Amino acid sequence: MIALIQRVTQARVDVQDETVGKIGKGLLVLLGVEKKDNQEKADKLAEKVLNYRVFNDENDKMNLNVQQAGGELLIVSQFTLAADTQKGLRPSFSKGASPDLANELYQYFTQKCGQKIKVSTGQFAADMQISLVNDGPVTFWLNI
Repeated sequence: MIALIQRVTQARVDVQDETVGKIGKGLLVLLGVEKKDNQEKADKLAEKVLNYRVFNDENDKMNLNVQQAGGELLIVSQFTLAADTQKGLRPSFSKGASPDLANELYQYFTQKCGQKIKVSTGQFAADMQISLVNDGPVTFWLNI
């Protein structure tokens, strides 16, 4: 399971010119699900996302997690994160989970995070437009 997290001052996701998810300060989480993923991996990744220290403390050091910083999560499914780009000039999606498994784990991950922090989401399998202000910029690739 893969999460590309970006520290943001604001972010939103639109589907067909309608905003379906929006946050202020927090993390934009682009979530990729692979064939071998399961709820145990989703649990581990949720804990890592919620506790990863990427927000500045009073000494301007990255020592606070999103919860401690009073932030929110915007979680958006992104199957392209599971792409294999090692060969050729076209990505292969053979490592990506089936749509049913990906949606199940996306929903599970979202609910797991939502037990601890305010969560907004995109729309699974939709053509989405994401707008964000990356704070820093601060971006990390988390892979479980």
